[in-house]
Amino acid sequence: MENLMKTPLYDRHIKNGGRMVNFGGWALPVQYSSIIAEHQAVRERAGLFDVSHMGEIRISGPGALDLVQKVVTNDVSRLFPSQALYTPICNPRGGIVDDVLVYRLGAEEFLLVVNAANKNKDCAWLGECAVEFPGVAVEDISDQTAQLALQGPRAVQILAGLTSVNIASLRYYWASLGVEVGGVKCMVSRTGYTGEDGFELYCPANEAPRLWDEIMSAGEREGLVPCGLGARDTLRFEAAMPLYGHELSENITPLEAGLERFVSWEKYFVGKEALLRQRDGGVKRRLVGFEMVDRGIPRQGCTIVRDGQVIGEVTSGTQSPTLGKALGMGYVPVEYAAPNSGLEVNIRGRSARAKVVPVPFYRRR
Repeated sequence: MENLMKTPLYDRHIKNGGRMVNFGGWALPVQYSSIIAEHQAVRERAGLFDVSHMGEIRISGPGALDLVQKVVTNDVSRLFPSQALYTPICNPRGGIVDDVLVYRLGAEEFLLVVNAANKNKDCAWLGECAVEFPGVAVEDISDQTAQLALQGPRAVQILAGLTSVNIASLRYYWASLGVEVGGVKCMVSRTGYTGEDGFELYCPANEAPRLWDEIMSAGEREGLVPCGLGARDTLRFEAAMPLYGHELSENITPLEAGLERFVSWEKYFVGKEALLRQRDGGVKRRLVGFEMVDRGIPRQGCTIVRDGQVIGEVTSGTQSPTLGKALGMGYVPVEYAAPNSGLEVNIRGRSARAKVVPVPFYRRR
């Protein structure tokens, strides 16, 4: 782990028995107790994740709104200060450069939360686009920022005991700026990547260990557990949240990925012409969810077959801890994308039957 990048919470992971792995050049815990136990804790109680490896890019100055509008497909002009939205960033071909959260901090100030592996690429792309907007500053503030994610049905109770702010009244995809949580000043948002209610806490990197300790201590009576990357992946998978490098890439468009609701056709953005051509000509493939009919667990890279022909590839797959079923996602031609369409998945050289099912696989009550 010596040559890997470490988050400000690395020592906490070691202390809590985290099983550390190399995740895109970062030393991060894949699990503490077990992936299934941590997964169930988030579904039933609460889990705390270190997501400080994610990138944070601040865009500010006269023209910041115009720059962000040009770069992302969604319409950030409709955001009020402290409001957030999810959006793809596209290249001129319509492929997805990254999928990001955009927070509007002020009239001409935004925070983009980007995937860790794409941070340098995103910064370079934003810098390239910013040449047209000389009043705009694009700053990578990732090293100064830590991010913790508190997820699960008891997240509200846990956080409420650490702050004087009425955290229960914070609306979905909104943030509170300058909130004191356990004595640490944070930006607290309510988005979530697990299919459960939950909060993200952004704080100065050097304050992250203190914040972690305060939350873990406050959550002890609520059954809070620290969680690793393994549970984060199975939770987001059940909620059918796309993961960059799996469901999303520069060769996949938002229309193919089922993200058209995050594309604003009323404004200009990079890649719009390519997406309009695809929309008008008809999308040829779509991301689908499927359930195994035969025994076998689909994994990324397994081929999807129909009538003896390879028609696609599994992007994510696992045995769902919540539903007890072997499930997967992948891209198939649109003629095979309807629910109940029969497919076959090649699992370790063996053909296993599957059927297309609606997503998300899991919805909280």
